[in-house]
Order: sequence, then structure tokens, then C-alpha cells
Amino acid sequence: MAAGLTRRGITLGWLTLAALAMLTAGCGIGASGTTTPLLPVESVGPSIGTTAAVAEARAAIVTALAGKSLQLDDPNVPFRPPESLAFAAAPRGVYQVLLPEDPNHGFISVYEFPDASSAAAAGQEQAAYVGSGPGRVLFPLDTRFVIRQLGTTIVFYAWSPGSSGDSRAADIQPALETLGTGIAVPR
Repeated sequence: MAAGLTRRGITLGWLTLAALAMLTAGCGIGASGTTTPLLPVESVGPSIGTTAAVAEARAAIVTALAGKSLQLDDPNVPFRPPESLAFAAAPRGVYQVLLPEDPNHGFISVYEFPDASSAAAAGQEQAAYVGSGPGRVLFPLDTRFVIRQLGTTIVFYAWSPGSSGDSRAADIQPALETLGTGIAVPR
């Protein structure tokens, strides 16, 4: 036997490897019981019918962005941000700020909830999620988050100054921060 190794150490090493193999196998294609996907599920444009609450939130976003000479449109590509469980289960609308020099960014999601208190709770849950280790790793390190409550809706926007190719992207956050009530993301 090699110096420093005992029969017991070799046995425990093999048992550890066997346990890791079983754990890894349980995470494979046939695994069940997961509550959130590792990658965001895609969505194109508004994924719910335009309800009054979502239409009001969209109109408020359009007005706020107009103050910065920005336009809002429906996206032409699939998009869905990383979400907490409450956000993942909620009906939502997805929009995009037109950024000619960076057409792959500028997405804003509006989530609708049954009442203002459940919207506030879901907004807090999303803030805790994107501020946590598991949520934070899904975004670039310099990502800034905007979470705003407008009645029964939550507006969610995330952007990274280091990842945006359009200088006008920096104007989206202050425009959205004029809406409703802010929900802070813990650091």
C-alpha cells in the first residue's frame, strides 16, 4: 500500500465516489420533482391576454420611457428571465425597449397577481431570489435590478452595464424607478 493510505481510507474513497455517482445520476434527464428549471423557459411577447392591469402597467412603462426618449415594443425573440417560484407561476407580459445598438437586451417583464398583497409578497420573493447565490449566478456580476410594484402587477427589469452595447440602456433603469413602489434587492 502507498504511504499514508490505509485499507479503510481506500474503501471510504470508493464509497464517496459511488455516492457522488448516484447523486449525479439523480440529476439526469429522468429526474423528477424539480420545482424550477435550471434555464429560463422562453416566452415571446406578452404571454397572457392583455388584461386591464397589464395594459395599465404597460402604459405606465411607455410613459416613463418616453421621458427618456425610449420606445417600448413586443420582443421578436423568445425571452424569460430567471424567476422565483411565484414569478414562474404568474401570468406575465414581456416587452422590450428598442435599443438599436443592442437588440438583444432591454427586456421588461410584467407579472400579474390576484391582489396587491400577493404582488408585494411575490416581488419580495423575486428580490430575495435574484439577490441570493442561486439567483445571482444567473446574471452577470454587475447586474442591476429594478423591481417595482404597480397595484397587482410587478415590473421586473435586469441590466448589466458591462453587457450592454447601447449607451441608452442606462436610461431604462431611472425611467422605471419612477413607477409605483420599489422593492430592494438585497446585496
